[in-house]
Amino acid sequence: MQDGFGGQLKEWRQLRRMSQMELALSAGVSSRHISFLETGRSRPSRGMVLRLCDELEMPRGARNQLLTAAGMAGAFESRALSEAEMAPLQEAMGWMLAQHTPYPAIALDRHWHLVEMNAPAQMMFQAAGISVGDSMLDAFFDNAVLRGSIENLAEVERLSLARLRTELAHFGRDSVLEAAISRLHDAVALDGDGDADGVRPAVIPARYRVGDAVLSLFSTISQFGATDDIAMAELRIEMFFPADEATRQVFFAMAGQG
Repeated sequence: MQDGFGGQLKEWRQLRRMSQMELALSAGVSSRHISFLETGRSRPSRGMVLRLCDELEMPRGARNQLLTAAGMAGAFESRALSEAEMAPLQEAMGWMLAQHTPYPAIALDRHWHLVEMNAPAQMMFQAAGISVGDSMLDAFFDNAVLRGSIENLAEVERLSLARLRTELAHFGRDSVLEAAISRLHDAVALDGDGDADGVRPAVIPARYRVGDAVLSLFSTISQFGATDDIAMAELRIEMFFPADEATRQVFFAMAGQG
């Protein structure tokens, strides 16, 4: 990401595939004004910076960077979960993870570090030695036990590559995500296109071998929409669901349910 305000604004506009005219129209200013902001001929007000951030759908951390580049204080903080005002969000995260039992659920930060996970997720990942605080990206690339347990690794790599590209498009330049995309791109290229010429199924589950069982799982991803805290806005809660009856029965048996 470029250092100056004008360079950062231009880069975000290009990332969002908007012309100066399109950004100007959505922000209610002239295209000439956008041009002057990008070249440094005009200095923005704080309100203008925040308006442009809204139109470019920039994440909160990037908004702080753009404000700082314009010589202004940031508007958003990244608080620790232990802070008192974060209690409702921490409680909500814990409730979502706990209520998803008997199925696995995890909370991940922007760079896929495990922030929290429920008991079924701990059970699923314990054989690979994965615990809270670990990077799921590092584990996915370098943990031989985890990689060996994924029976359809090539499919999971393709899905993960698509997900990372989507996340990078949202966050903008990010060296961690870019490095992961590069590694996955090379792996997917070696695997070939698979069944790209055929009709893709409605659900493409990941198949994990845990002991004698094969757990076939797909997931949904949720995030907090009513927070201006940087860390919580970037948090992803991933909930795994069984893709077949056999997997459902395994999790219910582990939980002692019928």
